[in-house]
This record gives sequence, structure tokens and C-alpha cells, in this order.
Amino acid sequence: MKTVVITGSARGLGFNMAKYFRENNYNVMLSDLNEDNLKKAKESLEEIKSRGRIAYQVCDVSKLQDIEELMKYTKKEFQTPDIWINNAGVNQPQKALWELDKKEINTLLDVDLKGAIYGSITAMKEMERNHKGAIYNIEGYGSNDAHMLGLNMYGTSKRAVTYYTESLAQEAEQRKTNVIVGKLSPGIMITDFTNHSLGNDKIELSEKTKKVYNILGDKPEVVAKYLVEKMITNTKNNVKINWLTNRKAFIRFLTAPFNKRDFFKDK
Repeated sequence: MKTVVITGSARGLGFNMAKYFRENNYNVMLSDLNEDNLKKAKESLEEIKSRGRIAYQVCDVSKLQDIEELMKYTKKEFQTPDIWINNAGVNQPQKALWELDKKEINTLLDVDLKGAIYGSITAMKEMERNHKGAIYNIEGYGSNDAHMLGLNMYGTSKRAVTYYTESLAQEAEQRKTNVIVGKLSPGIMITDFTNHSLGNDKIELSEKTKKVYNILGDKPEVVAKYLVEKMITNTKNNVKINWLTNRKAFIRFLTAPFNKRDFFKDK
């Protein structure tokens, strides 16, 4: 039975990826900051018929020790994971760079960048010993060098995630680890992440931003299904699994006048 670990998986994209891995009979290790949310996620996933089992562990990805404990618990409950997904992340307050305080900057870098690095390091050490496995990191706004007021530090983190993931993939190949390293590019998803910064504070999105999100955005369950299907069948290193391709985005804008959507009408 194969095993997947997903950080930040009590809600949103992480939870929905866990759901589709469970449908594919994987053992699923959930992890997040809030234990109550993890319990609810586990209970929900247990309603899905599967040959795999579910466990969870509270984990602060900004702390290397927490991630190492997550790996230890995964091995105790299941085995060395076959897939490790660094999904945990926080959004940025809608501020110019110089308006962010030290705590906000540190949180963004610690969770969105260092958390993914810690996860990759921990997974790689274990997978290299077993000479198999796959590590995936989540790209985001800024990974393709895009810029927007209010997403400066978040974009900086995600651009760095792209660079280090590509570097890690090359190192994994040069060292003949037989470990796959790849990037997941989910595009724009409409979740609590979209309109909350640093995991808590609500963001008031501009009408212009809402318009773009309504055109390009998707529900996390749609994106998760696609990403999981690709991960399960992927055998290539240094791969990018991209949901919102340029072609898809072009078609979305082209058909927007005839395909009106409003993800925010009830929010």
C-alpha cells in the first residue's frame, strides 16, 4: 500500500488532494496546525471507501523539528512515504513591501519558503535511503516572475520555491537518488486562502481582482483531482504539473462574456 504525506491538508487544496489519494487506495498522512480541523478532515475522509488508512499529526512547517516528527510518525503508522507534498502556505496582507512588519515578513518566509525547504530536506533524506519516492512543491503567484501590489513577499517566496525545487531535482538526478522532484502549479483556487492573510485576517479583494479570479479561478476539488491523477502516473524528474496553462487561460478570457461565474456572491 502506497503512502502520501500532505502538509497543510486539513482544508482547501491539501484536503482535496488527500481525498483523491484516498480514492486511489493510498495511506494518507494529514498534517496541519489545528488539531480540531485535522480531526474533522480525518472523519470526512473516512467516509470514502478505500483500502488505505488515514492518520494525522499536528505540524508547524516553519519548525524543522515538527517536520522531522511528522516523518517519524508517518514511518511508525505506515512506512517511508512514496509521495511527500509540501502544500502548507499562508497568504499575504494587502500591503506594500515597506508596510509589512517584521513578524509578517518572517511568517511568510518561514511558512511559504522555509517550510517547503524543511519538508524537502526531510523527505529526501529518508527517500534516498530507500532509493525511491517523489517530492512535490506548490508554485504560486510570483513563480513565473509576475508582480502585483500586495503579493510582493508571497511572490518572492514562491519564486524562490521554484528555483530551489528545480535545483533539488537536478541534485537528486546527479546523486542518482532515484527520487522524483517536481512542481505543482494549481493556478487560482477559490478557498479561504484567497481572502485571508497569514491564515487568519480577512482580505478585502478589489472588484478588479474578483473579476480576474472569477475568470481564471477554480474550486480546489477540480484542481486537486487533476494534480493527483498526474502525480500518481508521473515517472519523470523535474516535472511541472500545470493546471492553468497559458492556453487554458486564453480560452477562459475569450469565453468570459458567455461563461459568467461569481465565486464571491455568497462571501
